[in-house]
Amino acid sequence: MASTAPIAPLPTLPKKHYLNDGTTVASWLLTRDHKRIALLYLVAVTVFFVIGGLFAVLVRLELATPAGDLLSDDSYNKVFTMHGVMMVFFFLIPAIPGTLGNFLIPIMIGAKDLAFPKLNLASWYIFMIGATFGTYSVLNGGLDTGWTFYTPFSTVASTSAVVPAALGVFINGFSSILTGLNFIVTIHRMRAPGMTWFRLPLFVWSHYATSLIMVLGTPVLAITVVLVAAERIFSFGIFDANRGGDPVLFQHLFWFYSHPAVYIMVLPAMGVMSELVAASCRKPVFGYTFVAFASLAIAIIGFFVWGHHMFVAGQSVYAALIFSILSFLVAVPSAVKVFNWTATMYKGAVSWQTPTLYAIGFIGLFTIGGLTGLFLSSVGLDIHLTDTYFIVAHFHYIMVGGTIMGYLGGIHFWWPKMTGRMYNELLAKISAALIFFGFNLTFFPQFVVGYLGMPRRYHAYPPEFQMLNVLSSAGASILAVGYALPLSYLIYSLKYGKVAGNNPWGAVGLEWTTTSPPPTANFEETPLVTWDAYEYPARVEGHVA
Repeated sequence: MASTAPIAPLPTLPKKHYLNDGTTVASWLLTRDHKRIALLYLVAVTVFFVIGGLFAVLVRLELATPAGDLLSDDSYNKVFTMHGVMMVFFFLIPAIPGTLGNFLIPIMIGAKDLAFPKLNLASWYIFMIGATFGTYSVLNGGLDTGWTFYTPFSTVASTSAVVPAALGVFINGFSSILTGLNFIVTIHRMRAPGMTWFRLPLFVWSHYATSLIMVLGTPVLAITVVLVAAERIFSFGIFDANRGGDPVLFQHLFWFYSHPAVYIMVLPAMGVMSELVAASCRKPVFGYTFVAFASLAIAIIGFFVWGHHMFVAGQSVYAALIFSILSFLVAVPSAVKVFNWTATMYKGAVSWQTPTLYAIGFIGLFTIGGLTGLFLSSVGLDIHLTDTYFIVAHFHYIMVGGTIMGYLGGIHFWWPKMTGRMYNELLAKISAALIFFGFNLTFFPQFVVGYLGMPRRYHAYPPEFQMLNVLSSAGASILAVGYALPLSYLIYSLKYGKVAGNNPWGAVGLEWTTTSPPPTANFEETPLVTWDAYEYPARVEGHVA
């Protein structure tokens, strides 16, 4: 007997949404809509990711052979420096807050926009101005100081384009400060009725903690690079020992910001993971309150651990001991998050879709990065491992294995909401697998070669390290393919992707109650929130738990 059940209509795109609310170039460049500004950030950070990636390709090609036969030592210094500057300051720091944070925070809390829409647009323009100065330094001979701008390289020894690069970082800092301020005010003042602090999505909690670091830490970096430029231009004796300055002072100032900056990069990715894990497993996040406060704990304790970057820089044994203890302490809230995500997945109805693959990949790679960070927090081990490829591997497991996996996981999860269209799921899964495999093949051998004593930032090395370096370079080629695939199928989906509907994942949260793509004002009416975060499966209509 034929079924008489009505056939559900296929989802359609809404007639009016933020993407078609003005289609001229001026309507985009002068927009105050947080969602459009998020897409402007998306395009910008993608460009700088590609530029930074091209420099990484040159690094791995050079290191495929022991002799420095592709790049001179000076060119190699510039290549790895510009890779670091482009990736850290113009991709990793703004990537998730600028794109996903800008797009989602107002919708997640039931607001029409961020608190200061004009300031939000100004933040993007400031970012672009800073990035332009950074790019100019590439075109003007490059930078050879290392991405950390260590003195006396940056103030006395280098003849490269230090000032424009430092100016770019300085200007970019204002973009971070204004974005963080905008997020803080929005989260405090613009939550929908009923959206209490402990009904906030953990994505919002992580961005709130990140914003505190942006506002409190970024001015320190800004002042530091201004002092570097002043010493370089006017020959002041601030960091140059020959002029009565203290080069270790620069390290204190730089790392006081730059270690918390690690959490500017990875805390938003942790927020993405909480959303992905809950949606993938169709369960509330285990220990919601602990995960929320763990974000704040990471932000606060992160300001007290900068000295573990300076165990061999001449600080006292007693200071090193304190920084070592604090560095172990900051790992606790990160471990809480990993434990709670794992507990959430336990006995969950896991759906093996692309965002889930990125979530699982993030947990594995970030755990390795975090555990090897404990090695570097131990003074005795750190003395042996400092300035070796062990540091490079650890840093990339956190930044690439953590931040970029979180970024790509978030892009794949919210792409249907941003565009109203689905991407090719098979290609997306292949891409996620290539990235995970290619990443481990690239960076795990660097733990080994670093432990064996190969120093970083050298363009030539003893022949006995070649096999591990060839493995690393081969892995980088796989990783490059994995990164290139999303660019193709996501762009293709903009026109040819299947219409997604309002909630293709069966997720909870205010962003899934509005249309895909959302209207300019996000909601037709201001929502009234009467439920807790992650109420699965009660609030999911049309999906089986």
